[in-house]
Amino acid sequence: MRLAIASGKGGTGKTTLSVAIAKSVDGRVKLLDCDVEEPNSHIFLDIQEKKVTDVTVSVPVIDEAKCTLCAKCAQFCQFNAIISLAEATTMVFKDLCHSCGGCMLICPEKAITETQEVTGELMKADVGNIEFFEGKLSVGKAMSPPVIRAVLSSVKDENGLIVIDSPPGTSCPMITAVSGVDHVLLVTEPTPFGLNDLKIAVETVRGLGIPFSVAINRYDCGDDGVEKYCKTQGIDISLKIPDSTKVAVAYSKGVSLDLSMPKIKKDIRRFLKSIESAGRKN
Repeated sequence: MRLAIASGKGGTGKTTLSVAIAKSVDGRVKLLDCDVEEPNSHIFLDIQEKKVTDVTVSVPVIDEAKCTLCAKCAQFCQFNAIISLAEATTMVFKDLCHSCGGCMLICPEKAITETQEVTGELMKADVGNIEFFEGKLSVGKAMSPPVIRAVLSSVKDENGLIVIDSPPGTSCPMITAVSGVDHVLLVTEPTPFGLNDLKIAVETVRGLGIPFSVAINRYDCGDDGVEKYCKTQGIDISLKIPDSTKVAVAYSKGVSLDLSMPKIKKDIRRFLKSIESAGRKN
């Protein structure tokens, strides 16, 4: 089962909960940190050994000797990654390229080839019963989905639980991370900002047709707007995590939620059992 932990905004406790869920499972579990612009799940894991490999993307290369400046490649590219300056040259903007390969296929002179360029890295480590994968976008690179896809595709064995720590928000990175999962747990907080971004996240996962539920972090320190919204929308609140100075202090020291609040394990296991049962019914 693939479970994605997502949020409409950053800072809601998404990563903290992702790690706690992975550590609450008795058997083997896979934890994928797909928040590749700011991966920090590793902070809460005692990683002794790791394997790091480059993540590359295909980018076009123009052979100016063959290029006739017909501009068909520029007309084809909807991302404006290639422009043709009449009677001058054809230019490639690598940071805008989505590596679709269409420009190479459409070029009548076969003047376009592809080369591989490093855009990030993939780290793999075994920590107890957790098989951990982390993607990290290279500094200066603009697009994270290729690195996210590399993390997701690194899992060969789909057996057991796969926990995906998704990027915050509801743009392309988040959609890349949650597409095809069995359940999305949306982590929010009981504030007007939390409610506003939760609504956007709910619209997104509903549009994707993915089953989902909500976890409210620090539920006892804000207002009841989130709970009222979930009730009117028929949304299940799977987890409610109280505000705790002890948890905050432990977090600052890199201590995971399952250790600073041991009783959360029982709630997490009940939640996992409920979505597994729902999946079997479907």
